[in-house]
Amino acid sequence: MTDKPGKKNQKSPAPVKSRQTSGVPARVAAHELIARVLFDRISLDEALLACEPMLGALETRDRAFARAIAATSLRRLGQIEALLTKFLDKPLPERAKRGGVILVAAAAELLFLGVKPHAAVNAAVGAAALDHKTRPLKNLVNAIARRIDREGKEIVEGQDAEKLNTPAWAWESWQRAYGEETARAIASAHLKEPPLDFSVKEDAKGWAARLEGTVLPTGSVRLAKTAAVEKLPGFKAGGWWVQDAAAALPAKMLGDVKGKDVLDLCAAPGGKTAQLAAAGAHVTALDKSASRLARIRENLKRLSLEADLVSADALRWKPERSYPLILLDAPCSATGTARRHPDVLHLKSAEDIAKLADLQFRLLSKALGFLAPGGTLIYCTCSLEEAEGPAQIEKLLRNRKDIARLPIAPGELGEDADALAPLITAQGDLRTLPAHFESLGGLDGFYAARLQKLA
Repeated sequence: MTDKPGKKNQKSPAPVKSRQTSGVPARVAAHELIARVLFDRISLDEALLACEPMLGALETRDRAFARAIAATSLRRLGQIEALLTKFLDKPLPERAKRGGVILVAAAAELLFLGVKPHAAVNAAVGAAALDHKTRPLKNLVNAIARRIDREGKEIVEGQDAEKLNTPAWAWESWQRAYGEETARAIASAHLKEPPLDFSVKEDAKGWAARLEGTVLPTGSVRLAKTAAVEKLPGFKAGGWWVQDAAAALPAKMLGDVKGKDVLDLCAAPGGKTAQLAAAGAHVTALDKSASRLARIRENLKRLSLEADLVSADALRWKPERSYPLILLDAPCSATGTARRHPDVLHLKSAEDIAKLADLQFRLLSKALGFLAPGGTLIYCTCSLEEAEGPAQIEKLLRNRKDIARLPIAPGELGEDADALAPLITAQGDLRTLPAHFESLGGLDGFYAARLQKLA
């Protein structure tokens, strides 16, 4: 299913009418989300936007359920496809690929979401009956779904979940970089729904108490359960913003930025811009996407923070002055965010990594041209791939004698230096893995290095 991308169709699907069989509209929405990712090759976030008319016709609980089915289907796709291969006499033809999506979603419900069998099976059959392309598959959907219910749990218990749910290119990359044991721990962390993290303007302990969360060693506030962010205390008042704890670390590597000029390159989605502004920096935030900058502007307004926003391509931009501090969060494969975005690993390839690495090196070289002598630059990516992290810095240092690495110490990232020590590499760079802080709910995968331009 995943290796046959279809033509992109960005038209919004029509809303599903509520008079249909109970539970079917939410499933149809989930099927559409899965299809958009696997066949149209767009991200789950983009699919959610494209399917807003359909999702908007659902009750809040059903919208959340549709997303949960889609996310779980993508998170466990390798296991589910291996299971379906056992149950199907032959692969479904191309014209029946939407029937395959229905079966994938049904398996996700039955095996990983704990949905009652009769509800999952009946809704799958009901969804198949709605579309003329899948109507002839009704009996097959019914038979396979029932077999999944009878035999599936025992089969998945014997599967190598970590390896099956990780594309071969990523598995091999992580094994080379981290070894078998750590690669497996990373893949295992990707199978769990991540908690919700916040960066706060001040008083982390106080906000943790109000939000019924905990303060991580990094200083972020973490909620164990997902929640409607807009309804939480402090949202409207601008006391905090959503930001994974790992994503909040690179800005800390700049040290005390109060009163200093900081250039935030490739700034969207804006969490680091907010961090720097909240710390008292004079921030220039640059991103080539005007629409993403508009969202940063809205968030800064909610937070009562200020920054100069510039819509430009960093590779072509010509600033009027140099900057003493620069943060470059380079575009990357985002494989470190697979816990939150289970579509990522299905949309990327080894070829994509090579192309992105080339772009990253050009951006890094360009950014160093904006840096004042004696200034500090943080290079970071939310990627687990060596090619997008340490390899970039080693290549740079081989070719630039005017640039030096400035190792970081655990105490720069938070008060609990012992807990943070595993996040620092032997070279003094930041490297977080999804398996870090496992007992607390894990972290996104991030890499960051601190560089100085010699005077």
